[in-house]
Amino acid sequence: MRWLLLFAASAASLSAQLPAPNDSGVSMGHIHLMVADPEAQKKLWVGLLGAEVTHTGSLELLKLPGIFIVAGKARTPPTEGSEGSTVNHIGFLVKSYADMKAKLTAANLELATDNANTKQIMVNFPDKVRVEFTEDATLQVPVSLHHIHNSATDPEKLRAWYVKIFGARPGTRGNFLAAMIPGGEVDFRKAQQPEAPTKGRSLDHIGFEVKNLEAFCTKLQADGITMDMAYREMPQLGGLKIAFLTDPDGTRIELTEGLRAL
Repeated sequence: MRWLLLFAASAASLSAQLPAPNDSGVSMGHIHLMVADPEAQKKLWVGLLGAEVTHTGSLELLKLPGIFIVAGKARTPPTEGSEGSTVNHIGFLVKSYADMKAKLTAANLELATDNANTKQIMVNFPDKVRVEFTEDATLQVPVSLHHIHNSATDPEKLRAWYVKIFGARPGTRGNFLAAMIPGGEVDFRKAQQPEAPTKGRSLDHIGFEVKNLEAFCTKLQADGITMDMAYREMPQLGGLKIAFLTDPDGTRIELTEGLRAL
């Protein structure tokens, strides 16, 4: 368990503030897991990756550079993991591929793929939450969010939706189309058939932090976007403001205002 102690000790040094928003007021916000055992997830995110535990009201969050992780208790076991859903995995950059591989192995995690040439590892966290780690030796922090990897039957069309709705900048990562949002990017790979929606999976939804969320939601609705949950304030969550919608392929998205203050 030496890896657990070492990474927990480094947590306080992480620069974990969410990035400044783009011109539409949007930045990366959080990844929300709904799992059978939240403590098993917390142990890994804190011990392995050095996440800091913080709270807003009754909500516990695990803070990493550029993103929060929320590990909630599922009322019923998740239908499946992230693979096979519209969000196949989330990707992080790390300073050392070799060090990360050693720690993943020590934690007895299943390595789905391991490519020493590209210095990239795909690993399955509990409840089949798939996470990718890629080395970037120039990284100024031990770990940082890099991408959310979506599967789409029409990647170009879905990227255009993220560009229009969230003010993302169109780009590419290798062969993948990408929508660049402060704090990371949403990448799109070609799916041969529609993937399962994220709701009810272990990776239930992704989240963006939005400046002036109420006005943002009003504009979305004026533009014909149907909200799954209209804008509301949550006193029990420290006054966090939230709303929900779903992208055209089935990825559930939570919009928040208030995480940046943490």
